[in-house]
Amino acid sequence: MQNLTDLPENLPVPFDDGACDHLKNRKLPSIRLSTTDDLEVDFSNLDNRVVIYFYPMTGRPGTTLPDGWDEIPGARGCTPQSCSFRDHYLELRELQASVYGLSTQNTEYQKEAVSRLHLPFPLVSDSSLKFIQALNIPTLEVSGMTLSKRVTVIANHGVIEKVFYPVFPPNENADEVIKYLKAKKLNKTLQPTAIASTE
Repeated sequence: MQNLTDLPENLPVPFDDGACDHLKNRKLPSIRLSTTDDLEVDFSNLDNRVVIYFYPMTGRPGTTLPDGWDEIPGARGCTPQSCSFRDHYLELRELQASVYGLSTQNTEYQKEAVSRLHLPFPLVSDSSLKFIQALNIPTLEVSGMTLSKRVTVIANHGVIEKVFYPVFPPNENADEVIKYLKAKKLNKTLQPTAIASTE
């Protein structure tokens, strides 16, 4: 029986092909997307800091992953990534950041993952690819499915301020996000002192 929560050894490491270089400072498109809490979200209208991690697809116990899944750089690890954001959720909220996971699976498929993994944040479905295509997020084709590559963005008031790509290993992504947010908070705290010292 396959273990979805642990990463296999010797996974191929994805490289930065520049496919996300255009994302920083990009305004999030105004597109309403369905979430697993039976609501809709328009990321462009959110007035707080938001972490959106785009992921290919979560596997399911007893369901075989697509052929060659582990050989695709960056494909494996959606469950460990989601669990990492789950385990660090309170710390992320303390840093005043909301968390969303986004994939091309439909909402019903995603609800199973939210329930099984006990995720305290919603997953978002972009099954129409409208949001992904509007941002030109890189994708991959697997077994007749168009899936998002693994990309994490941090947006503030609807504008992307930080991009993580490639994301590897995926189970450490939440730690990277927290490190960035803490540094951002520290810089904001120190800024008035720096200004005062120059006067």
